[in-house]
Amino acid sequence: MVCADSDPGEINVLASQTDWAWPTALGNIFRPRGVNLIVASTANEFVSVLKSRRVQATIVDADTSLGGLATIRVIRMGFPRLPCLVVSSDSHQALLQQALDLDVFSVIGKPVDMGILQQQLNKLFMKVYRSNVFE
Repeated sequence: MVCADSDPGEINVLASQTDWAWPTALGNIFRPRGVNLIVASTANEFVSVLKSRRVQATIVDADTSLGGLATIRVIRMGFPRLPCLVVSSDSHQALLQQALDLDVFSVIGKPVDMGILQQQLNKLFMKVYRSNVFE
């Protein structure tokens, strides 16, 4: 489980697999900072990765067949304190309320502005890990 007071050391971020250029775009932000991107296609893969590797944050695409907030619910069962970001093309009130109920760190609208994503990642890592890796 992620511990908020620990030094992240090796930094791993787990993200949803998508059918668009999402992993490539994330890689462009992560690689220069030495952050490892791990991509999962199913909720089971998410859980498997979380059980086998230390992960500092997740980014879940609410619009994929992965199930979006259902994946967050599954993550919360085993990893209640793991910081999660959600991206969605439809950030309606119900989604925002559900995300709030699931203690999601941030919901980012699509198309994703990579500058906003980087700002949110920086806020997350400063708050949870006191790390400015995304600054």
